[in-house]
Amino acid sequence: MQKSSVRFVDPTKSPFHKVLQKRVNQYFKEKGISRYGNRKMITKTIILAISYLGPLVLIYFVPMAWPISMLLWALMGFGKAGIGMSVMHDANHGSYSQKKWVNKLMGASLNLAGASILNWKLQHNVLHHTYTNVSGMDDDIEDNFLLRFSPYTKSRWYHKAQQFYAFLFYGLTTLYWVTAKDFVQLAQYTKNKVNKQTKKENRIALLKIILVKVSYFIFFIGLPVFVFNLPFTQVLIGFLLMHFIAGITLATVFQLAHSIEETHHPLPNEEGIIEDNWAMHQIKTTANFARNSKFLTWYLGGLNYQIEHHLFPNICHVHYPDIAPIVKKTAEEFQLRYLEHKTFVRALGSHFKLMKKIV
Repeated sequence: MQKSSVRFVDPTKSPFHKVLQKRVNQYFKEKGISRYGNRKMITKTIILAISYLGPLVLIYFVPMAWPISMLLWALMGFGKAGIGMSVMHDANHGSYSQKKWVNKLMGASLNLAGASILNWKLQHNVLHHTYTNVSGMDDDIEDNFLLRFSPYTKSRWYHKAQQFYAFLFYGLTTLYWVTAKDFVQLAQYTKNKVNKQTKKENRIALLKIILVKVSYFIFFIGLPVFVFNLPFTQVLIGFLLMHFIAGITLATVFQLAHSIEETHHPLPNEEGIIEDNWAMHQIKTTANFARNSKFLTWYLGGLNYQIEHHLFPNICHVHYPDIAPIVKKTAEEFQLRYLEHKTFVRALGSHFKLMKKIV
C-alpha cells in the first residue's frame, strides 16, 4: 500500500482534538508565554554541547590514561544522545525558536552526530508522526530482520530470544546511522516517493551526506590519530563506546514510548482508512513514562512526555510538564486512555514483556 493512500477518519467525527487545542492555546494565552523555547533551552543547549564536544577537545590536547579517556568517550555518548533528544529534535520540529534561522542552526546539530537532516525529517516528522505504530508506514517499528516490534511483521525463530539480545543491537543504532543508514534511506525514500525532491536536489543531498560523514570521521577518528598521535586502538574503542552508549540511550527511550504492552498497532482497513482520527490515533499508540522525574525530563528533552509531543510537536518540550494535566484531563473526558508508566523501570518492564510476547 502506498504511504500516501493511507488516511484517518474525518476529525469532525470527534471534537477531541479541537477541544484539546483550544485548551492548550488558552493556557499559553493566559500565562502570556511563548510556546517556543526559553532560557532553559539555551542553558540546556550549552551544557549538552559542552558534554558532547568538550571531552573531545580534552582528548585532543591533554595526555591521559586509558581509563580516563574511556570515561570521556562515555560522557560524549551521553552528550551525543542528549543533543539529539533535547536540541536537534525540537529544532527540526520548528519548536526550539520562533525564528526559523535559529531552528535551522540548532537542527544542524544533527550533522555533528554524522547524520542527515533530510532523512531524519522524512522518517520522523513525516512517517513516524503521521502513521505512528502502523506497520508498513512507520519506519521506526519496521522489521529490521533481527528485531520485531509489530505483530504484523514476519516472525522468525530467533525472535523468541529477542528480549535478551535486543539491547545489544540498540547499542548499534547510531553506528549504523553514521555509516550506512542515510544512504539506504535516501535511496528508499526516493523510490517510494516519500522523498519528493528532484534528481538534482537528491544529488546535492547525497553530496551533503558524504561531506557530513567524512567530516565526522575526520574529527572523531582522523584528528586524534593522525594529528594528535593518539593510539588508534584507544581511539577506536572510545569511538565505539561513545556510539554504543548513545545508541542504547536513544533506542531505549523511543521503545518505551511506543513499543510497550499497552500501545496499539492499528492497521488501515481495505479502503486504506485507519478507523480513528489522527489525534485519537496518537493517544492510543503513544505512552509517557516517569513524568515526575525532573532529571529524566530534562535530559530526555521531554521525550518521556511522548503523548504531549505527538499531539503538539510544534510546542517546545520545556512546556510539556505544564500542559500534560490538560491533555490527560481532556483525554479522560473523551474516554481515551492516557497511557503512562510512573517510573522508567516499569516502562522498561512493559517493553521487555512486549518483546517476549510479540514473537
